[in-house]
Amino acid sequence: MRRLGIRGRLLLLVIAAVATALVVLVVGFNLILDSTLDSSSRDLARSRAGAESSLVRTAGGSLRISDGPDDTASDALIWVFANGRTLEHPRVSTEVNVTARTLETGPSRFADIAAADIRLYSRPILVGGHRAGTVVAGVSLAPYEETRRVTLLASLALGVIVLILVALAARWSLASSLRPVRRMTRQAAAWSDRDLDHRFALGEPHDELTELAATLDGLLDRLAASLRREQRFSAELSHELRTPLARVLAETELALRRDREPADYRDVLELIQGNALQLTRTLDTLLAAARHETGSARGTADSAAVAELALEEIRHLADERHVELDLAAPAQTLRVGVEAELAARILQPVLENAIRYGKSRVRVSITRARGAIRYTVDDDGPGVAAGEEERIFEPGVRGRVGEANGTAGSGLGLSLARRLVESVSGDIEAEPDAAGGRFVVELPAG
Repeated sequence: MRRLGIRGRLLLLVIAAVATALVVLVVGFNLILDSTLDSSSRDLARSRAGAESSLVRTAGGSLRISDGPDDTASDALIWVFANGRTLEHPRVSTEVNVTARTLETGPSRFADIAAADIRLYSRPILVGGHRAGTVVAGVSLAPYEETRRVTLLASLALGVIVLILVALAARWSLASSLRPVRRMTRQAAAWSDRDLDHRFALGEPHDELTELAATLDGLLDRLAASLRREQRFSAELSHELRTPLARVLAETELALRRDREPADYRDVLELIQGNALQLTRTLDTLLAAARHETGSARGTADSAAVAELALEEIRHLADERHVELDLAAPAQTLRVGVEAELAARILQPVLENAIRYGKSRVRVSITRARGAIRYTVDDDGPGVAAGEEERIFEPGVRGRVGEANGTAGSGLGLSLARRLVESVSGDIEAEPDAAGGRFVVELPAG
């Protein structure tokens, strides 16, 4: 059955259902016809016996038969018996006569003679309340049997013809109905390999076909979004790894230009080690984010310690730009349901952004709101331009203020922060109405 495919299985199901229905109809029709013909032959035998009884007269205590049209009927099968005598009988075989004679006595009843295809019916003749004789009427069953046979053959032939027509119609209908599905499936497969921007776009679903198209469009949307996330992840990973790698290359190149004292080489190695540790922390952060996305167990950390760790990572940038860093720790310990390294990596791009755009001060405050730990990062810079609250989180986008001021940066930091915070079921947003720049990062409480 699996080799037939869905169209073959549906076709077999339709043929089986129609064949079953036709068998039931043909059998039922023939049973009803058989019952009707049987009743008709019995009624005809009764009517013939009644008609013959009306022709029987009593004269001088004996029975006599008046002349009537049935006397000359070539197909009339009539017997009249009176006190052991046969007053009338047709020209039939001995078997039929013997059977008719057995009906002379007893109540009215039927008797079938299978060899001669004849049905007999007896009717007593009563005179003065006493039985004076018996009329036996016969009916040939040959016409009825012929009718049954012809009707059975005709109904079977009609059923076969109907079954063939239904099978052909079902085959054509199923092929026509499933052809668009096959075409859409192949198109979706081709688009998923080469171009994820194509869509069927059949509008609101109103039948099975448009519902399938909407489902495939949604699947292609998810594939396209997944591909974009992977591309963005590659760009973010490059962004995170580029700076420490550049420092390592610069320090090694500078150290190899000329011979140096052992203490100088030690300083270079310490710088290289620091940048290697930063690379390790970055990779560990990305791995932690991947574990969160796959539903693995999550750790917890102190919210203030997370902020201090993030500030320590970007303190050198604050010193270079002469920006003061201020942490407003909460009065009581608040824990986030995220590993410390990952939480710090989420805050770090936001803090770097605040330092790049701030003039002299960046402040981090920690509060608890709606079951989450909220980090609010404020700076005294120009802030986020209206209408760019979401755009600045797109990869490679720096915003009009940064482009106008020529602020350094690749525009991938905030994109990475949003990716990481969404991986832990958190949120990050910019508030353009604040005095200066303000970003709010919410992490799940631990």
